[in-house]
Amino acid sequence: MTVNWDQLAQRIQSCQSFILCSHIRPDCDALGSEIGMAGILDQLGKQVRIVNGHPTPPNLNFLDPNRRIEVLGETTTAADVKADCFIVLDTSAWAQLGPMGDVLKSFEGQKLCIDHHVGEEDLGTEFFKNTTAEATGHLVAKLAKHMHVAINKPMATALYAAIATDTGWFRFGSTTPATYRVIADLLECGAVPAEIYGELYERDTLGRVRLRGRILSRTAAERDGKLVYTHVLKEDFTETGAVASDTEDAINLTLAIAGTLVAVIFVEQATGGFKLSFRSRCGVDCSALARSFGGGGHKAAAGAFIEGKLEEVQALVLPVVRTAMKECGT
Repeated sequence: MTVNWDQLAQRIQSCQSFILCSHIRPDCDALGSEIGMAGILDQLGKQVRIVNGHPTPPNLNFLDPNRRIEVLGETTTAADVKADCFIVLDTSAWAQLGPMGDVLKSFEGQKLCIDHHVGEEDLGTEFFKNTTAEATGHLVAKLAKHMHVAINKPMATALYAAIATDTGWFRFGSTTPATYRVIADLLECGAVPAEIYGELYERDTLGRVRLRGRILSRTAAERDGKLVYTHVLKEDFTETGAVASDTEDAINLTLAIAGTLVAVIFVEQATGGFKLSFRSRCGVDCSALARSFGGGGHKAAAGAFIEGKLEEVQALVLPVVRTAMKECGT
């Protein structure tokens, strides 16, 4: 699927005020796409607000130096979310919108969605998607170029972080020559890779390090080490001094184990139930696994949420993963 850039540009030019939103538990691609999109709209003379259902993780605050991202229920209310146009970025699923889903449903203006994920639910929006794009941040960068909007350093930083993290710092199969071309453009616009990497990976708290120690110590392996899985419980956060966002990318640590082809992490949520994250570096389709539990994502990385206790959730999920691996001959 390719994006009709002229049509998207026309939709944007036809409106004066905008609400931007992305998925719950926002990551670099979600936040970077929002900051980049807000920068485009700023330079077009539009009014723009960013409102998310979950707060920005503390370690990602550097992407929003002016703290313009609002949080529904904390810094604003649903009644105050008004504009001509509502743009959803980096998700096409109701469940991923969290409390902002109800706001979108009742919104009376124009509704757009810019995304790169495979799954697509009826959000009541006009979709502008490219499922072959490695990150939504890349699509936002292309929109800026199409609309002849200069990318400043804050935008370049946010969009670089979006693309770098969604490609595993250019390790994943989604990385293409076009990835490096847009990255070169962002470098020319002021992005500094060493600064961005430092903010992301060299500012760990003691709580984050302790939590990751627990996650790694619980890693279990099956199928001759081809399948690994681990978990995080609610009490782990208080006992280690970590926060929920400290589990971000923890699953990738298990992929460093030689022979690992599929990894799963179960993260208990504060309100109960478990967030699931799947990773694959074989023929197993993580997005298909996640969809079977009401989630979604990409072939190599996806997520979902299931109610229940750890033992119950693992008993539901692991057999499905084992079957998928068998069907792929893994």
